[in-house]
Amino acid sequence: MSTTATSQTPQATTDSLEIRDSRTGTTYTVPIADGTIRTSDLRQIRVNESDFGLMGYDPAFMNTASCRSAITYIDGDAGILRYRGYPIEQLAGKASFLEVAYLLRNGELPDQKEYDRWVHDITFHTYVHENIKRFLEGFRYDAHPMSMMVAGVAALSSFYPEAKDIFDKRQRDISIIRLLAKVPTIAAYAYRHVKGLPCIYPDNDLSYSENFLSMIARMSESKYEANPVFTKAIEILFILHADHEQNCSTNAVRAVGSSHVDPFSAVAAGISALYGPLHGGANEQVLRMISEIGDMKNVPAFVESVKQGKGRLMGFGHRVYKSYDPRAKIVKKLADEVFASVGMDKDLEIAMELERIALSDDYFISRKLYPNVDFYTGLIYRAMKFPTDYFTVLFAIPRVAGWLSQWEEMLLDKEQKIARPRQIYTGYDERPFTPALDYRKKLVKF
Repeated sequence: MSTTATSQTPQATTDSLEIRDSRTGTTYTVPIADGTIRTSDLRQIRVNESDFGLMGYDPAFMNTASCRSAITYIDGDAGILRYRGYPIEQLAGKASFLEVAYLLRNGELPDQKEYDRWVHDITFHTYVHENIKRFLEGFRYDAHPMSMMVAGVAALSSFYPEAKDIFDKRQRDISIIRLLAKVPTIAAYAYRHVKGLPCIYPDNDLSYSENFLSMIARMSESKYEANPVFTKAIEILFILHADHEQNCSTNAVRAVGSSHVDPFSAVAAGISALYGPLHGGANEQVLRMISEIGDMKNVPAFVESVKQGKGRLMGFGHRVYKSYDPRAKIVKKLADEVFASVGMDKDLEIAMELERIALSDDYFISRKLYPNVDFYTGLIYRAMKFPTDYFTVLFAIPRVAGWLSQWEEMLLDKEQKIARPRQIYTGYDERPFTPALDYRKKLVKF
């Protein structure tokens, strides 16, 4: 007996997978498109009519495509990262962050008129309501800035209830502009709050990156002038972190957004996911590792302990990239420029020695444990005097551009429905309840 799955595929294909069920002896033919099968096609594989059908089991989605996306392409084996087809190496340092944000959302680079309008609209919306400022001031003096970010962005949804009309393009447009504009302001307010400093309002005469640095660092000067090396560093790092395909936080934004909640709430979910040490906190761990090493003379012993399985070399290797992280090549050069501007210190010297050993030791080379983007970005942010617990905020600001692009793509994809994974139940079968405790005996019987 042979059956064929009837679900539609994105394009006509003659490729197929034949599956023989040893339980029944039945053979099934499942179409292959874009190197994948639809797991819903497995539902036809049943032992009997009452059987739910075969499911796929894939913890952490290691080999499951949850969507079709035209935004970001990654080839981990070849070390390739492209935004809408453009290699990251051609965008970083040559395009502005807002130009890349426009590209991610719209699929094409803007012409001059489109770009000028885009920048104007985002600049116009950089201020936040004074109640948001007072809301953030209510946090403890030692609150983690990512906690403040989650709360601040989620709170924006109460100021813009019209954002819930997510299928109105005009409302999507203004919500996306508001988020791109206001997230750096909220991030800067969180920084100043933890430092015990007064909030600095946006300066709309400055560029996106310069304005952020102004809100972070401005004190009594009448006009803030950013270190051009720092401005360049922020601009490039924002571009490198703008999107990275279906990672944990992007998946969170898509999953929460699939309930058709407003974009502020969906992005707040992404920030929450990024808060985790296994995701956005990776560059923090690099600095903590360097702090634990403590001195250049301790580097060889630390490396040996890693080779013996007694420690971890943070900031090296990547779950996706099995060769050199293409972003790391760009950030390495940028790091050299920043270090030349601010000088080297003990921790930077430790980091450079770790890099030297890892790039020349066969143990690390054979395992493809190259420095990744987190290794260098942590060093750059430290050289710029950002607190370690603020690093993830610096990751979240640019990633909003990618999250919003992914959120809108999901929303307009007719195949997408509310995210609802299946499970394999491993608990008890049905069992009777006996009210044995005294308090239960006193309950009113219905």
